[in-house]
Amino acid sequence: MAASDTIENMYDVALKPRLLRSLLKEYVPDLKHQFRNPSVLSYVVSAIKTHQLLSELAPPESDEKLIENWTAAIDSWINRVVGLASSDTPDKCWAGICLLGVTSQECSRERFIASYAAWFNKLLVHLQSPADSHFVKVATCASLADLFTRLSGLPNAKKDGIALSTKLIQPLLKQLNEDKFDASWEEAIFLLCSILDIFPSSIQRHYDGVEDAIVLRLMSGKCNPSMLKKLGYCLALLPKSRGDEDSWVLMMQKIMLSINIQLNDAFQGLEKETIRTEAMRLLLPPGKDPPPPLGGQSLSRGTVDNTMRPEHLQISRISTLILCCCELLTSSYPFQVAIHVLPLIALAKRVLMVDGSSSPSIAYMTTMKQEFFCSELPVLHSHILDLLTSIVKGLGSQLLPHVGSIIRLLTNYIETSTLPELRIKVYAIMKVLLLSLGVGISTHLTDVIVNNSLMDLDERGTSSVAQQNIHPETTTKTSHKKRKHASTSSSLDEQPDKDVFEVEVSPNMASLSVKIAALEALEALLAVGGSRRSESWRVNVDHLLLDVTRNASKGGWAKDGRGSLVSDSPTSIWRDYQIAALRALLASLLSPGRTRPPHLSQGLELFRRGTREIGTKVAECCAHAILALEVLIHPRALPLLDLESTDNNYEVGSKWFSGNVHVSNRAANNTFHIGTSRKAPDEPDSYNDDLYADWMRNSEDLDTVAADPGKDTDTSNQPPETLRDPSSEKLTSFDTTAVKVSESSKLEQVAPITATKKSPMDRDEIMVESHPKTSKHSEDLPSKSNVVSLGLENIADDASRKEVAEASDAGFASPLMMNLDRGKELMHESDNESMESIPDIVDVEPDSD
Repeated sequence: MAASDTIENMYDVALKPRLLRSLLKEYVPDLKHQFRNPSVLSYVVSAIKTHQLLSELAPPESDEKLIENWTAAIDSWINRVVGLASSDTPDKCWAGICLLGVTSQECSRERFIASYAAWFNKLLVHLQSPADSHFVKVATCASLADLFTRLSGLPNAKKDGIALSTKLIQPLLKQLNEDKFDASWEEAIFLLCSILDIFPSSIQRHYDGVEDAIVLRLMSGKCNPSMLKKLGYCLALLPKSRGDEDSWVLMMQKIMLSINIQLNDAFQGLEKETIRTEAMRLLLPPGKDPPPPLGGQSLSRGTVDNTMRPEHLQISRISTLILCCCELLTSSYPFQVAIHVLPLIALAKRVLMVDGSSSPSIAYMTTMKQEFFCSELPVLHSHILDLLTSIVKGLGSQLLPHVGSIIRLLTNYIETSTLPELRIKVYAIMKVLLLSLGVGISTHLTDVIVNNSLMDLDERGTSSVAQQNIHPETTTKTSHKKRKHASTSSSLDEQPDKDVFEVEVSPNMASLSVKIAALEALEALLAVGGSRRSESWRVNVDHLLLDVTRNASKGGWAKDGRGSLVSDSPTSIWRDYQIAALRALLASLLSPGRTRPPHLSQGLELFRRGTREIGTKVAECCAHAILALEVLIHPRALPLLDLESTDNNYEVGSKWFSGNVHVSNRAANNTFHIGTSRKAPDEPDSYNDDLYADWMRNSEDLDTVAADPGKDTDTSNQPPETLRDPSSEKLTSFDTTAVKVSESSKLEQVAPITATKKSPMDRDEIMVESHPKTSKHSEDLPSKSNVVSLGLENIADDASRKEVAEASDAGFASPLMMNLDRGKELMHESDNESMESIPDIVDVEPDSD
């Protein structure tokens, strides 16, 4: 094999043309042979995206022959794909159209700019041809959506994109107006939504026709739920094509009136007439002309699915229109609009106040109709709660004038609602209200959130089940005496490591979901308004969250691996419940209150245990919690500037704190390190530090103070230099240490000292500064260890005993003896007693030694 034919690794450019030609030869069909296995196209697409076979991105140092070879292979690929897309055989045509969509996504920018117009014309033929099969049209719509998505990323292609997308509107409308439902409807709506997102002005001339076609499909009752969601989303995007506020307001008014009309038919005999009248008055004030109906006359000329019950069809229509309102409120538009909030709240109130009970004034409702309507009513309530959520998200702080009505509505509704899905959504709305409107709204939501959370988080309902799930042996204690007859209990007892989430948890998944929602609402309440009037509820909530987290963690934490194939598996929901409990407990510890968190140590223990579950979401949550609680565990005031990095001559060392003394390595030098500097005596002073200079002046002032002659301190036999050694003037205050002794001490007879009289507040104690000067009592010590320190326990035992003996023979107390006796006592003196003998400025970490 030639050297140029070798491949170095999987990143080599030489691999790409080879692999592309191999795919064309082995898997992509041609016009001559039959296409037998369409499923291999998934492998072809995967290989193209993984290795970027159509990107034409090569390193600058690549050989030109390799690049030319790669370009020739891509040319062969495109010729084959375009040829297949023009084939008369449906399966080959379908394969070519699918691969053409992938090519428009993966090819280089230059090749796409040069070819997208020809590719569009090739696809448009299949969309306009009535003879093509439906699955060819489905593939055509998907490939066109890919092409327009790639075209939207080009900065100078907007004009061409609008011109090309305009050509698609009539074929798409023709396809949607066909009475026979098939999969091509859904792809046509998806392509229409893509055009409205990317090039909305292309639909401006066909605005009314698109609205009629969408409403016709929506009201027909022939669409599946996925199709209905896409129809509602497309209808909400339609005002973008005109780009003005009036179109948006008109569309919202049309949809609200259509919902109200549908509710009039559905709620006959189930609501009071006053509520219906109030909603209509807010939707259409007196004297105002009604807007044209939604979709024009599409309802009268459209066909309806006769196989559906009328009640089910009404609920389906109302739900889709409510979804459309939600999209109108939450989608982004290039213009600002004025939202009429009161009509929306009136519609929500009208729906939520209906519970299925018949009105006493109307007696002609049959029991069967009431039964069917009650079965569909929770779906309607769920969608109307989604509408309230969209109102809060869409308006944000602008909802303040109307938030009172929403809070009253939610408060009344949650007191009567018992279905888990509905309670979850009410908690979610309250959470969004707290996070969007701030601490002011927490005053009005605290009672309802706390009271309902206490009820939903009652551990009596699930703690026993969780105990059985986590500790199966607890369920078998009563069957130990009859083990031979209790086969099930014995099997559980013999297998304590059995997956505990497969036995008992599944019947209570709905209640666990409600607990998760309640915990999230409590977390938001503590984060926003934890200190707002907390004396009445904070203690109970803190205790509750600690108990809930403890119970959730009993028996271990949930693993991420179990039940990962099913999104709503018992294991995944139990894991979410544990994480929600941990997050709520963290909010309880961090939320400001009257006192420090009472359960800080218990919470830290729970988080510490959770961090052991390496690689799980529980461990990530616990690690974040420990990091957030660091400010409570070790409170400190760090400096604003990093002096160590700005001035290398100034080393931020130990701090003044409660008389602590830091002694350097006595084998290296004889310097005491006290204060904020670790400068040796022979090092130059830091001229950039004003604080350092101030402390130097204070030290000089203290050195000039003479000892009190009234005290019984025998210094008459000492030479003058022992009272004031000239060499001490060269020493800084950082080279000495303060030792407290009684006034009867004879310490000055041992070593040269400088005694300074302290203030009267120090009870006539004497400050004795010991200089690193060799005395006759320390001759036997090592030459580089002539340092007197407090509590220095690492002095050699022989030298210590010798110095103590010499001091005893002389008739006075040895400084070393005093240091050994008083060291620990001085280290634990209070700050108030020691602060008077040190500078006033203290910069220290409170948790340091």
